[in-house]
Amino acid sequence: MSILGELQYLKSEGRKALSVLIDPDKISNLEDVQRLSSLIHESRTDYVLVGGSLLTTDHFNRVMEAIRKNIKVPIILFPGSPSQINNQADAILFLSLISGRNPELLIGQHVIAAPQLKRTNLEVISTGYMLVDCGKPTTASYISQTFPIPWNKPEIAATTALAGEYLGLKCMYLDGGSGAERPVDTEMVHQVSRTVNLPLIVGGGIRNEDQARAIFAAGADMIVVGTAFEDEPELLFALAQSRVQL
Repeated sequence: MSILGELQYLKSEGRKALSVLIDPDKISNLEDVQRLSSLIHESRTDYVLVGGSLLTTDHFNRVMEAIRKNIKVPIILFPGSPSQINNQADAILFLSLISGRNPELLIGQHVIAAPQLKRTNLEVISTGYMLVDCGKPTTASYISQTFPIPWNKPEIAATTALAGEYLGLKCMYLDGGSGAERPVDTEMVHQVSRTVNLPLIVGGGIRNEDQARAIFAAGADMIVVGTAFEDEPELLFALAQSRVQL
């Protein structure tokens, strides 16, 4: 089954998935990948996302090789630019920043990436990406030069997601961004989930089991943890429990 097929199945069955986001810039040496892989497998994390809004190091490909070697769960690219395409992943979220009005991130960078993707074996998952204001400016909002959706405006997110579904996107991603001070509002998650019939991924600002459970209960099919996982890797075990304690 394709990864998109898995996500669609999860949604249809009301099951939940946990993913961790690995930012290659945060990997100081390749032994870190081995340590993280043990936590990922022991906690029964479902997916690993790899990427970042801004990469300042040049070891992306070496990190991907280490991730492919050590991590056995499906690996999904979460690219900040076409330079983050690597055939050692299983799939890529082909992100269109539908919450903003920067044409480069709606279609421009995609035109550059498309020929590269054609030469790979990656499963390409067209994904509507929506940045949400979760307390402070993030690297994603700065690099994208776009304004995030206000935290307390769930109707904007819901109608934006609906437009994305009508345009043919296959998945939706609500993201507070790296280092978000709080998670995406549960009412926003709820309204997006009930408005579109697409797998819904939510990330940013999730730092404890209660927050994860609330976002799952609101309608998220997958949550993604990044900064919290980097600060406290053992948190994965608690977050994994939130999938089954709804």
